[in-house]
Amino acid sequence: MKKDTITITDMKNNLPSVLEIVDKKGRIVISENNQAKYVLTKVDEPFIELTDNEMLEVVAKRILNEHIKAFKELAK
Repeated sequence: MKKDTITITDMKNNLPSVLEIVDKKGRIVISENNQAKYVLTKVDEPFIELTDNEMLEVVAKRILNEHIKAFKELAK
């Protein structure tokens, strides 16, 4: 078994250890019958529901901030 993969049975029996791995690695794959079935992921930021327009606004601002120099150059 890979260190980033655990069985459902092991997860049920060792949840604190599994959460420790998720805290360190960010995620862990949970398998059933030797097949990946779930991914348990650490959430670093509070989960907030956004509307489609709000998501577009966040992405647009991120793109603008990342490429502001190019946008300014194109505006000349």
